Amino acid sequence: MNSKSNHKIVWGIIGAGDVCEKKSAPAMYKIKNSRVKGVMRRNYALAVDFAKRHKISQVYQTVEELLTDPEINAIYIATPPSTHKALAIQAANAGKMVYVEKPMALTHAECTEMIEAFEAKKLPLFVAYYRRALHNFLKVKERIDGGAIGEVRFVQVDLVKPLLHYANNADSWRVNPEISGGGYFHDLASHQFDILDFILGPIQSATGYGVNQEKIYAANDLITGSFQFQSGILGTGTWCFNSNDTYESDVITVVGSKGSIDFATFAHGRVNLRRDTMVDEVFNYLMPDHIQQPLIQQVVNAMSGVGSCSSTATSAARASWVLDQISGQK
Repeated sequence: MNSKSNHKIVWGIIGAGDVCEKKSAPAMYKIKNSRVKGVMRRNYALAVDFAKRHKISQVYQTVEELLTDPEINAIYIATPPSTHKALAIQAANAGKMVYVEKPMALTHAECTEMIEAFEAKKLPLFVAYYRRALHNFLKVKERIDGGAIGEVRFVQVDLVKPLLHYANNADSWRVNPEISGGGYFHDLASHQFDILDFILGPIQSATGYGVNQEKIYAANDLITGSFQFQSGILGTGTWCFNSNDTYESDVITVVGSKGSIDFATFAHGRVNLRRDTMVDEVFNYLMPDHIQQPLIQQVVNAMSGVGSCSSTATSAARASWVLDQISGQK
């Protein structure tokens, strides 16, 4: 599975936490012309355990040891956002191509520094906004681009989660703004702004409000925002992580002059297309076993010089810019 023959892209993984277990790392050694040579994380014992389970031959003690391995030409950074900028720039200086987890960094300013570092070294930098390569989101883009709902008027984003779920994870790094950038809003809404960028184009202005109502962790638990795309389309959103246990919502609705289309970001692969208030078309898609695999295939192709990737550092930085505007980190 990890033989050395005929592999153009040889990965070194920094982080190897939960996201690597099924979502990403297995795809890297199952895709043609790609293999994982080694892994490094702060807890060496956990790195060894991960390597054994995934049949990865090398475990490194330090980032420097991994980056100086001449056989490794691509780095997957799967650490929390607070470390992304420093690790990515360190990898660029070592001459390595990089695929980094989302959000790309703590702030848009950090994203810009990363882009400049990779441009200076003439190396590619990709970001794990993997929804750009999933069939359900591609279908949404296809139907909207094809005029199925006419001219797009506005977008409504609703992401509502019960307090109980998040209260039980109050010690997670995801709700420490110094590590995550801004709580579950940054962790989850980053995917939503990126996929809207992919479907409808860049957002040119945004603003919002955030409050910490329950105060069980440092980050805000309720955020509202409004935004405008370069095309003139308007959007609004609510991101609530403190609702009651009976109410949840995960839906993006795009309304046009001839109908509407709605879809979930996280819950399922169903797409609903409506005209005249009736459900006109329903598309159901199963997610891949390794959900990042379609995008990682694009990354490997692009790194190998035989294709392109839809999730670039430039597009990912735009999502971070919107997060900054809505959360007040302007």
